[in-house]
Formats: sequence, structure tokens, C-alpha cells
Amino acid sequence: MPVRETGVSEQTLAAFDKTKAAVLVIDILGNPYASPVSGLAVPATENAAEICRSARAAGVPVIFCDDAHIPGLDRELELWGEHALMGAPDAQPSSQLGLCDRDYVIEKRRYSAFFQTGLRLLLEELGVETIIAVGEDTNICVRHTLADAYFNNFRIILSTDATWTFLVGNQEEGLEYCETCYGAALLDTAGIVGLLEG
Repeated sequence: MPVRETGVSEQTLAAFDKTKAAVLVIDILGNPYASPVSGLAVPATENAAEICRSARAAGVPVIFCDDAHIPGLDRELELWGEHALMGAPDAQPSSQLGLCDRDYVIEKRRYSAFFQTGLRLLLEELGVETIIAVGEDTNICVRHTLADAYFNNFRIILSTDATWTFLVGNQEEGLEYCETCYGAALLDTAGIVGLLEG
């Protein structure tokens, strides 16, 4: 039985170059204060906003990866019901995140922000080697996006407190899975801001 190599996340942090990084904001949509899980959504959204501000100040691209579902077509709606329909208010980036003209927006119709979108091409054109991920749900859209990031040879930094879980499993298991299976370096907001300011 193979033994997992250790030290991958440490290598990611040691090799971090903010000129080759981007922040992926995954499905932080609508008004977190109106969310049925606002106790989780509000602090995580505020942390994500701080990371976005620091990234912009450091010249690091911020890429919003947003659900934009088509009613009657998208299979995800069969599982979770109607949510984040294309053009609807709950499919827009949360106002706390300060979407601006320098940011990029990728609309997605499946869990992974890479699946059938232009995200990989955009990251390649920007010269990105490391992604910093924030958003929800840690065990669904974040996890599937990070799987594809790993499969496409991107290094991964995952925020521990600007992500949250409320639909499947729990936050600790989700973070551990991404660290174990994708080599994600786990950092809180302060740690990520420190990297971006360094």
C-alpha cells in the first residue's frame, strides 16, 4: 500500500510567488446576512473580502467563479433545487467582496469552476501557478474546483476561515481532504494576507 508523500503543502508555501498567483472566489454569492446559515456565511465572507482587498493591493488577480444555472437544464438543480439562476440576485457576487473592473468573472453550471468554462485558459494567460481558494461549500464546489486545479498542476492554498461547509460533511473533514488528496496548504486569513503583503 502506498504511503502519502509529506511536505507538499510546505513546498507550495516555500515556492509561493505572488506574481504567479490568483485568488479564486468560489460561489460567495448574494447577501450573506440573509443566508439561512448567516452565522457561517457572514464571518467567512468578511474574511474573503479581506483577502480580496489584499490581493488587489498586491496586484494579484481576483477571479470570481460563480454559479449561474439555467432553469430546467442544469443537473445540479435536480439535486439541490433552484438556486443561483443565471442573472438572478443570488447568482451575483456578494457586495462585501467589492467586485471591480480589474477582477474576472467565470460563470459555471457545475460544481467545478474548471468544468466547461474558460478558467484554465484564463489562469494560463495570467501566468498563474498557485491558486488561493476561498468560498463555499468546502465539500462541494470548493472541493471539486480544487480537484481540477490539482489535476491541472496548479499549487493550492486553501483558506481555513474564508471557506465554509453546511450541506455535506463538516469543515474540518473537508479541509483535511483537500490537504491530503490535493496537497493544499491550509492557511487562515491572516496567513494568506501575510503572504500577499510579503
